[in-house]
Amino acid sequence: MGVVIRAAGEGDRELVVRLLDAAFQDDPVSGWVFPGAEDRRTKHPGLMAAFTDIVLAAGRIDLTEDGSACALWMSMPADDDAEDDGPAQVRQAVDPDNERVETIGRLTAAIHPSGRAHEYLWMIAVAPGRQGEGLGTALIESVLDRCDRERQPAYLEASSARSRKLYERLGFELAGPVLDLPENGPAMWPMWREPRTRKA
Repeated sequence: MGVVIRAAGEGDRELVVRLLDAAFQDDPVSGWVFPGAEDRRTKHPGLMAAFTDIVLAAGRIDLTEDGSACALWMSMPADDDAEDDGPAQVRQAVDPDNERVETIGRLTAAIHPSGRAHEYLWMIAVAPGRQGEGLGTALIESVLDRCDRERQPAYLEASSARSRKLYERLGFELAGPVLDLPENGPAMWPMWREPRTRKA
């Protein structure tokens, strides 16, 4: 049976935030941004809420009909050279004393490819009890199918070796040097996917 996917709206905001928070509590990058377990428990949901609000306003969130998985996408123009105060604003809203909230946004923005319009998979989350069922793959493939039809590339940053392998299976390739977060932080892999030619 196929996975039913719909676009999330404002009424789904809390569900999306809870999904992201649960899925990324143990993620290496989230652990770097909020090194203390208690700090992460209390402040991580605010960061996920900030990301959700940004994408609800300017992008698209796909949600499985049963609410067990979501994907946050942004359509990026070819020439996005505007100076972005977003990372500083997110830090101010979420945790003003935590420089890493802003640093992660600035570092990922610095490695983001420019010059070609593309779809950007900002985040994807599957409820911890539902991982391994193919829900994340279904969410990604629904957008990649459209990318292929419209001859549009796609981009993401993998935040773990496990997720990198999944993205490679879906046609993504390493798109530049690995981003090693400072102060012995984890690695992030920038990954790019050219549109595939579909056979008739």
